[in-house]
Amino acid sequence: MANMRKQNIFTNTIAVCKFGIFCILVGVQIPIIAILPRGRMAVWYMRVFMWFLVKLAGIKIRVNGKVSEHRPLIVVSNHISVFEIATFPLIVGGSFVAKKEMEHWPIVGPIARKFGVVFVDRRPSHARDALAHVQAQVKDVKYPMIIFPEGTTTNGAYVKPFKSTLFNFVENSDTWVQPIAMHYRYCDGTPIDDETLAEHYGYFDNAKQDMGPKCSRERSAFGQIFHIMAIGGFRVEITIMPPVQPGNMDRKEIASTLGKIVSDKYMELKNIKNKEMQK
Repeated sequence: MANMRKQNIFTNTIAVCKFGIFCILVGVQIPIIAILPRGRMAVWYMRVFMWFLVKLAGIKIRVNGKVSEHRPLIVVSNHISVFEIATFPLIVGGSFVAKKEMEHWPIVGPIARKFGVVFVDRRPSHARDALAHVQAQVKDVKYPMIIFPEGTTTNGAYVKPFKSTLFNFVENSDTWVQPIAMHYRYCDGTPIDDETLAEHYGYFDNAKQDMGPKCSRERSAFGQIFHIMAIGGFRVEITIMPPVQPGNMDRKEIASTLGKIVSDKYMELKNIKNKEMQK
């Protein structure tokens, strides 16, 4: 616990102030976002929008590697909490491919559309139309598109197999896919053990975890943001690996190949953290 603030009336008061500032900033920025033209300018402004959240939450970012200049480019990564939505636009400079249901969420949906998010309808009956829609949009954008192919967040103990349906639009195209392995540390760079990661830093559904520790209290997205503000933030470390050119691979091969690359690198980084904790 030495690397994490202990929650008390003082730290909670600070978190209340930070969260209040964040809500005010969101309210101020919504009219600005509303008048921005949808496209590169709005995608660029998303980085400004997310920068405020990252700073207020006390999140530090460390990046190893470089994002490819090839376009179209899909960036894929493991997914631990809501904060990937904030940190990845800052690192990659792009937008997201997200599930169709999000398009109809109040406030979030309209903002996401303006920020260039491409929504995918995963229902089998709509697969063909959804594929054509996503292919058309991804083909024309001049910035990377980000996908979390696990389909959900995890407790950080492992990486789930990547869902192949999310790679339908990559088949038989000139789209490259760049894998990223992402993990969390305390702000000072020391490792976070699995139990603490699951209890305080991850944002996930216990019922969807295949292994590893569970959290004793499942928080809402805003509850998790407040909690991270109260305990002093964390450091997200991003390892960007060379892009993969799918070529003639089908979607299942693409998902399997990229899932293994990300999982292997994540477990390698996790083993390094475990060795550091044993010293």
